[in-house]
Amino acid sequence: MKQLAALPLVLLACTAIQAEHPVPFEVQVLAKDANEGIEVADYNNDGKLDVSAGRFLYLNPGKDGDWIARPLRVLEDRNGYTLSNGEHAYDVDGDGWKDIVSNGFWVGEVHWYKNPGKKGLENGLLWKQNVLMDTAQKNNEVCHFLDLDGKPDGKPEYVANQWNKKNPTLIWYQDAQGKYVSHEVGPKSGHGIGFGDLNNDGRDDIIFGSGWYERPEGDPYAKEWTYHADWSLSMSCPMLVRDVNGDGKNDLLWAKGHDYGVYAWLGKGLDENGKFLYDEVLIDDSFSQGHALHFADLDGDGKDELLTGKRVYGHGGKDPGANDTPVIMYYTWDDGFKNIGMHVLAKGVGIGLHIRTADLDGDGDIDVVVPGKDGTQIVWNKRK
Repeated sequence: MKQLAALPLVLLACTAIQAEHPVPFEVQVLAKDANEGIEVADYNNDGKLDVSAGRFLYLNPGKDGDWIARPLRVLEDRNGYTLSNGEHAYDVDGDGWKDIVSNGFWVGEVHWYKNPGKKGLENGLLWKQNVLMDTAQKNNEVCHFLDLDGKPDGKPEYVANQWNKKNPTLIWYQDAQGKYVSHEVGPKSGHGIGFGDLNNDGRDDIIFGSGWYERPEGDPYAKEWTYHADWSLSMSCPMLVRDVNGDGKNDLLWAKGHDYGVYAWLGKGLDENGKFLYDEVLIDDSFSQGHALHFADLDGDGKDELLTGKRVYGHGGKDPGANDTPVIMYYTWDDGFKNIGMHVLAKGVGIGLHIRTADLDGDGDIDVVVPGKDGTQIVWNKRK
């Protein structure tokens, strides 16, 4: 079994591009619970970013204040999991107060929780639960609420990654009457999901464990998307699309959600049949269960670093390395993605299904907020 106890603070920092790393961080535990979804938003309209995480809301107290847990909603625990696999701030009813959209692992209904407003937040009232849509899909690995169709309406779409490969991939979007309706992207799904322009045609595709769906020209809801069975990954989970080596072709970054390994597939374009070609680069295999990937500029140099970490008990302790020390890692690289710096952001801290970053204390540095089965935690950036 691989252990992290012997890892130095900096695993690789020998090149000039990594001279200012590692960035120093300090951990603050907000609560000990098993929630795995989190969001950062200004919920009380005071101009400061707050944190919502499952059952609790944490209003930003400002400089030197205490982040006090306030009740937000009631969540069921089932099979060792709290029924929250994603949390997204969105003003559903248009009243000027950010609400929360969320779903769970084994439930088809997607709920939205109404922000109780100024007095309700001050008094710690629970947020009223409402049904946003009923997807009828109950094998939800993680839910996403994002602008996927690129339409200038400012309305996000809902997609839940399905661990059952027999479930179709669906996009839920608002029709002209504001009702959420579904479009079947294709009949296949599978553990792991990401969004981005994999084939460099200017349109965002959907990437998942068993291949990728190519978005068609025109209306994305007019027909099924073209399916490319270019790979079959076992238990991949987070996926990001970005050109990391600067060659003008988008690359795919992914992690093994229930094993060791974080990888980059450096894109080489498409072959004559439209298959995605790539060279594989192992970024890190020192920890297991990477269940979220995230880009953020931690050192303030204008270039993003890659963040991920060990999800705590992703399969209830059944995964390789399940009992290893939790860790959050971040990575730097040179312009050609040749020299990769691996840095420990926080040891003894794991992640859930999302990583959020923002300047919570207004000091100009990006802080990190994570949920997980070892608690909800802020990792403060202490670069200055």
